[in-house]
Amino acid sequence: MTTLANISSVTPSLKSEGFDVNAIRSDFPILQSKVYGKPLIYFDNAATSQKPKTVIDRIVKYYEHENANIHRGVYHLSELSSNAYEGARDIVQKSINAAKREEIVFVRGATEGINLVASSWGRANLKAGDEVLISQMEHHANIVPWQLICEEKGAILKIIPVDENGELILEDFHRLLTEKTKFVSIVYVSNSIGTINPVKTIIESVHKYNIPVLIDACQAAPHLSIDVQDLDCEFLVYSGHKIFAPTGIGVLYGKEDYLNGMPPYQSGGDMINIVTFEKTTFKEAPHKFEAGTPDISGAIGLGTAIEYVNNISRSAVHKYEQTLLAHATEKISAIDGLRIIGTAKNKIPVISFAVDGAHPMDIGTLLDFEGIAIRTGNHCTQPLLDRFGVSATCRASLAFYNTIEEIDFFAEALVKVIKKIKD
Repeated sequence: MTTLANISSVTPSLKSEGFDVNAIRSDFPILQSKVYGKPLIYFDNAATSQKPKTVIDRIVKYYEHENANIHRGVYHLSELSSNAYEGARDIVQKSINAAKREEIVFVRGATEGINLVASSWGRANLKAGDEVLISQMEHHANIVPWQLICEEKGAILKIIPVDENGELILEDFHRLLTEKTKFVSIVYVSNSIGTINPVKTIIESVHKYNIPVLIDACQAAPHLSIDVQDLDCEFLVYSGHKIFAPTGIGVLYGKEDYLNGMPPYQSGGDMINIVTFEKTTFKEAPHKFEAGTPDISGAIGLGTAIEYVNNISRSAVHKYEQTLLAHATEKISAIDGLRIIGTAKNKIPVISFAVDGAHPMDIGTLLDFEGIAIRTGNHCTQPLLDRFGVSATCRASLAFYNTIEEIDFFAEALVKVIKKIKD
């Protein structure tokens, strides 16, 4: 039986690149926790990631020493708070290689970012008969906003299908992409099956029609390097809590001319220039889209999380996570009656699976008693699971602080749990 007494599992080559999983794990206090008396194995990173102590400490420092509203005070605390908030914007800009800091809008998360673009750009530009193109593997947050705006404007939502491996059928994408298409919104990496989509190639094809593209980069942000100028997308969103930052904060990147050409999404304080009872004028982006008091500590925490990630070799992280994915796939595939949903050639370390005769919720509940946290359900991707003929799966999603030993323990526990359910 596998034990977790020694969780070190890093090759010398990775250590030479500055990657040491034991050192990384020590940065995350919650990973030292126990669940039902057993060491926590956290395999639900696609839902939310854990937070390093440096992020936690930075948020505490803000509330203990800098707490004040931003952009509105001439006193010392307000200046500290404002500088920290806007400093976080600069960190985000550099991390995704945006051309200007004004192209970074702070939102509550990717969901709000997509809703902002759908409501603001969509309401101003879509008309009856226009088409919006998304894929079959989208998160509900990149489906429903487009459904609503299409219904409102009389536009048509078109869907790029997915093949049996969980990869986009690019021939159908090119067939669906026509002069009627006015916007394309597509996920970079699937949250439920881990597929990495060829978004740069997709963007190049879309731009032949002079059509703007939004990229949902929620799952890409913690696993891949993102360069928006290289991708050349008009919009990109991600949520902070997926990239080791707090909940309640996210990023909308938009090309400056697009943002400045869009009407406000919400209105209120701090996004205005002049207010009279006859007319109101608004600031330029990004402040035009940041109405009211924002999540100041969340933005500061996001900046700190990005700095933490940037101090670790991205190439080493990618190699290590691919090692985890290969090992987990091999272990899980060997279990009788288990089917992995989504076997794309290019994946992040996310494995969704179904087991004959065992409900995902039962599996997840019993694994919890072993200290193992996985996600069960439809993962906010009901249309994608419908395509594979299942209503729910178990999903194990890994991060750079997970280990080979945890995977071995998980696989053995999974066998035991399945046997218990079927007996």
